[in-house]
Order: sequence, then structure tokens, then C-alpha cells
Amino acid sequence: MNPYERYVLPKLIDIACSTGNVMKARASLVPQAVGEVLEVGLGSGLNLAFYDPEKVSSIVGVDPAAQMQPLARTHAANISIPVEVLAVDVHGIDAQTDRFDTIVMTFTLCSIKDPLPALREMARVLKPSGRLLFCEHGLAPDPSVARFQHRLTPFWKPIAGGCHLNRDIPALLRAGGFVVEDLTTQYLPGPKPMTYVYSGSARQAI
Repeated sequence: MNPYERYVLPKLIDIACSTGNVMKARASLVPQAVGEVLEVGLGSGLNLAFYDPEKVSSIVGVDPAAQMQPLARTHAANISIPVEVLAVDVHGIDAQTDRFDTIVMTFTLCSIKDPLPALREMARVLKPSGRLLFCEHGLAPDPSVARFQHRLTPFWKPIAGGCHLNRDIPALLRAGGFVVEDLTTQYLPGPKPMTYVYSGSARQAI
């Protein structure tokens, strides 16, 4: 890991992911979580304040970016829900099948190198009655914006932690073993190639 990736990039990601409209998107999604929660892509812990302690019993937060852990632990110390912070990807927790009631994933799928194996692992550890709650930016429906996303992504990835601007989020979720529910889409304020957002919930495909 070079100095940019270790020291600069985490702060830039934290700033970009904590803008007002992004935090509003988090605030509308995360309180839906119940029971034992797995958060994939915990980052600096920006979602932690939005979990409802009356509905959530515990949180396991995973993120391979160990340099983000100190911030995440600070956020975790400020809530009453037990939080386990792990510097691993979703495969690294080696969880039992059907363990979690809810999986939360926000602004994460864009930067997972191999999204389908990760999604299949999420489907495995999610209870059949559980839900995946997601809020992700991705491929825009407007052809002109999508073309720019495709052109820009190879240059964007190295400076943005592997972020893909052009991933078809619903298609990935379906291919990864989920049935998408309650899908909403919108452009958040900002440059359109970076701000087309899919949010909603998904369940295991039967």
C-alpha cells in the first residue's frame, strides 16, 4: 500500500461519503436493520449512529481497509449496540450459514474487486427470512451519462480505491443470489457520473 492509499485516500473517501445528501440516504436506510447485523464495507463507521438500539442486538462490521478501523471504533464507542470491527472482507469472517438477520451495504459494492463471490457469501450468511439493505451508486440510465461512466471508470479506479462508476447494481444483486425489492433510484446532487444511486432491499433467491 502506497502513502496515498494509506493516508490520503481514506480521508478523501470519508469526506465524500459523509456529505449531507449521502448521510440522508444512510439515515433513511440503516434504521430498517433488525436483529444481528452484518455491515459490509464498514469504512469509518458512518452508518453506526443510525442503527436503532431497540431493534438491533449486535453488529459485525467488516472492511479490509484496516487504516479505517480507528475511526470506526470511535463511532462504535458512541452507540449502545455491541459492535465487532474486523479488518477483513466478507469472506474473512467465516460465519455460519443463515447467521444474520440483516446485512447492510452502503457505497461499497462499487469498490469490491470481485462482487459476485462477495454477494454469494452474503446470501449464504443471511437468514432465509433476512434482508440485505443496500444504497449504492452505479450505472446511470441516461445513455450520455453511462457512456461517460464507462470512459471515466478506468481512470477513476486508481485514484478512488477501486471504485467503479458503471456497475449495474440490480443486475449484480440478482446474479449474486438475491431478489431485489423496494428499489428506488435517483441522482443525488453533484456530478451525474458519480451520483446515480440505487437503494432498497433484497432477499435470498429461492
